[in-house]
Amino acid sequence: MPDPASAPGARQDNGHGGHGDDDLATRTYVEHRELLFSLVYNMLGSVADTEDVLQDTWLSWAARSRAPDADRIDHPRAYLVRIAVNKALARHAALSRSRETYVGPWLPEPLATPRTGTPAHRDAGDAADAAELAESVSMALLVVLETLTPLERAVFVLHEVFGYAHPETAALLGRSPDAVRQLAHRASRHVQARRPRYRADPRLRRQVTERFAAAVSGGDLRTLLELLAPDVTLWADGGGKAPAAGPRPVHGRDKVAHLLAKGAGRAPRPLVIRYQHVNGDPSALLFDGASLFAVLVLDLAPDSRQVCGIYFVTNPDKLHHLTTGKRNDQ
Repeated sequence: MPDPASAPGARQDNGHGGHGDDDLATRTYVEHRELLFSLVYNMLGSVADTEDVLQDTWLSWAARSRAPDADRIDHPRAYLVRIAVNKALARHAALSRSRETYVGPWLPEPLATPRTGTPAHRDAGDAADAAELAESVSMALLVVLETLTPLERAVFVLHEVFGYAHPETAALLGRSPDAVRQLAHRASRHVQARRPRYRADPRLRRQVTERFAAAVSGGDLRTLLELLAPDVTLWADGGGKAPAAGPRPVHGRDKVAHLLAKGAGRAPRPLVIRYQHVNGDPSALLFDGASLFAVLVLDLAPDSRQVCGIYFVTNPDKLHHLTTGKRNDQ
């Protein structure tokens, strides 16, 4: 049984032309699917695995909705979120095992996002700031979330990103409120130590990204040294299927600059660069002709034009879902 939101026209029709319990179940699921996608993606960092979890969530929801003797579900949203969160936790265990043998640094799967933020995840009545929404799926934050335990990450995502109170989170996860508060405290302290709350102006980030991409493309070592912060880190995720910087992240301005300048000679020619918002940030998509071969996302140091983090995804398995024929920078 396919996920109804993946069927042609599902989002436009939204089920208003049908009747009965099946139609109501479909409408309810489609109404909350964007929330579920954003929540699970924050927990897993993988578009493909998020889609799989949502498929499983739909199957569970449809079966429960069609059960003849099932009690009425008074709060469908909470029920769907509980299913999705717990299935995401189960999927995370399998992903952790597979990442132990992953070749090179692992980065989240790039997600195309609107200019003003991320896929909707709070209620429409929540006047969440657009910069806060963008931060919730930023590549830099998702990399930090990878260092949390699965439960810490689930609690952080539910509370800090989606605004769930601790008692609500406890009910969703089947934990006590006190246990959830402790998990939330540890996770928040860990994230804050590695990722202070700061968002560069999008226009500044776009300008730096354009200048950086041009410097990398041209092998301009002098400009790279100017743009890079002394403690910059480069993560390059090729997954063993595409060129990358090495088996581990590279640290330090000189090492990163010389590595990027040296690698410019191996880049495709002519190199086509398009700009699109990826994970909430203005980013560069690098094309070899019509084929997307890399996504470049930069993180800027607070109150600075210097780059402190470089996230370079070349693994083709993580790029195929991105739209390659349309620019999103207007």
